[in-house]
Amino acid sequence: MDHGSMPGMDIDDAKANEAHAVHDMTPGHMDAHSLHMHVTAMRPQTPEDAARANEIVKQLRASIEKYKDYHVALNDGYKIFLPNLPQPEYHFTNYVNGFLEAFSFDPARPTSLLYKKTSDGYELVGAMYTMPKRATEEQLNARVPLSVAMWHLHTNLCMPQKGQFRNADWTKFGLKGSIATEEACDAADGRFQPIIFGWMVHVYPYEDSADKIFAMHHHD
Repeated sequence: MDHGSMPGMDIDDAKANEAHAVHDMTPGHMDAHSLHMHVTAMRPQTPEDAARANEIVKQLRASIEKYKDYHVALNDGYKIFLPNLPQPEYHFTNYVNGFLEAFSFDPARPTSLLYKKTSDGYELVGAMYTMPKRATEEQLNARVPLSVAMWHLHTNLCMPQKGQFRNADWTKFGLKGSIATEEACDAADGRFQPIIFGWMVHVYPYEDSADKIFAMHHHD
């Protein structure tokens, strides 16, 4: 499995979209009301939710401890996404785990590991869980409670026609572009996709408070 295997999306689409998705998730660029992002609403928290969230963090922290050495992650099948693109946070993704996440949830089996670049490698800061885009909010809530975390989905994408990437106006196209409706995309001779990828949620188990542990991005 690789990015080119995503349904309805060729390898160029996937690379462009994921690059823009990474950009959108960085501090200063993420907006819950973004044209291209849907975020779940926070629910009232119950003691059961808090206990379940604490158990997720406990299991995640124990399972990824060995990945503080990023070489171990690479040896275990995690692949660095866009290693040559400067990013505040790098996704090391295990596509087998991502496939399994579509069917079952194991807090100890994240789809991606999240690292900060250092002078001599990478520092582990968190992980990301995923679910298929067809998942309901109740299904999301059953995995990571919506009272403690906001799952997000990348939406309303207009891509240029194949073969036109090099000369495309990226202020209009892609996940950073201004086009966010099918009508506007058609008018620009683009290809519209209402939803890309699937649901995602970040967890930073080494932080010291719930709002930082289940944040949209890492707090420095």
